[in-house]
Amino acid sequence: MALDDTLALPFFDDDHRRFAEALGRWADAKLPSLPHDDVDEACRARVRALGEAGILKTVVPQSHGGLYPVLDVRTLCIAREILAFRDGLADFAFAMQGLGTASISLFGSEELKRKYLPPVRDGKAIAAFALSEPEAGSDVSALAMTAKPDGGAYVRLDGEKTWISNGGIADHYVVFARTGEAPGARGLSAFVVDADTPGLSVAERIEVIAPHPLAQLRFDGVRVSVTNRLGKPGEGFKVAMATLDIFRSTVGAAALGFARRALHETIEHAATRKLFGAPLGDLQMTQATIADSATEVDAAALLVYRAAWVKDKGAERVTREAAMAKMFATEAAQRVIDRAVQLHGGHGVRKGVKVEELYRDIRALRIYEGATEVQKIVIAREMLKQRSAKPALAAE
Repeated sequence: MALDDTLALPFFDDDHRRFAEALGRWADAKLPSLPHDDVDEACRARVRALGEAGILKTVVPQSHGGLYPVLDVRTLCIAREILAFRDGLADFAFAMQGLGTASISLFGSEELKRKYLPPVRDGKAIAAFALSEPEAGSDVSALAMTAKPDGGAYVRLDGEKTWISNGGIADHYVVFARTGEAPGARGLSAFVVDADTPGLSVAERIEVIAPHPLAQLRFDGVRVSVTNRLGKPGEGFKVAMATLDIFRSTVGAAALGFARRALHETIEHAATRKLFGAPLGDLQMTQATIADSATEVDAAALLVYRAAWVKDKGAERVTREAAMAKMFATEAAQRVIDRAVQLHGGHGVRKGVKVEELYRDIRALRIYEGATEVQKIVIAREMLKQRSAKPALAAE
């Protein structure tokens, strides 16, 4: 099932299909001409291009120049799948513009929305989401960074954030810190912090196997107005989870884009590569590999777009659906891409070959926004919660 076949399903309407067609045409025409060598400049160029083309209107609400009254998760997923199929860094640039501003769209004051959303929409500002810390990744309740009152109208931020995408090139960060209203996750608050605020510095640039801007940030007496808080005091966990509830499904969509591209490369290689005097695709083992990958791609697509559809139809939370989509799609994509590399033989691990690039691109998706192991815990807890909420079945 190709993307066009997926879009024919009842999950979508004609606006989604028109958006997908237009984005695919733009991506094929524009992305190959963008720079690739310097990762910071490559990312900036993609943000500018996405903004100029109007594609970033999908990551802000209609009230501030966006496409829909509220963020449409199906559109976000379609965009990530299409971009990931062609260019992993373009997918990253798009995703971070959304992740770094969704909290503002959902919980920000009108003043904050007017200030931060239009520049992101136009590709003139780069956004970032600063949640993880050196000793707190998936366990948000363990965050140690503090935000203490400083002169009544301000708070003082002290601590470190790490693994921050767009770290070092962002114009603003959505930052989560401990304000102490209650223990654990109930004592956090979220703030928007401009990158040039005194006391905020890049402690380290982090290099990873699929290059993109990534950094550890240091906050040393960073003074932020309380008007930059998102939501109420102590609602930081709520802000973070509501944001991730939207974007966790889109991680699965990006993985789906990588997997579709790997399957495409596999089929092309199997059809054209000769082995023992016949196409590689004539071998039953090759056919079994293609069948396994095609089935996993279709299953991933159904889970991803089911989660997006449920959210768009008004569900307050899609914790279980999004966790399933993210977990299955990223793990399946890893398997599909691994098979593609194997079928390409030595050529598959050669730098510059698409399946080698995909092999590096997919790995981080199984970790960020909640590692696979964490998603399993989330899914199981949601299932047990549902069981507790329903009356027990009478014994037969």
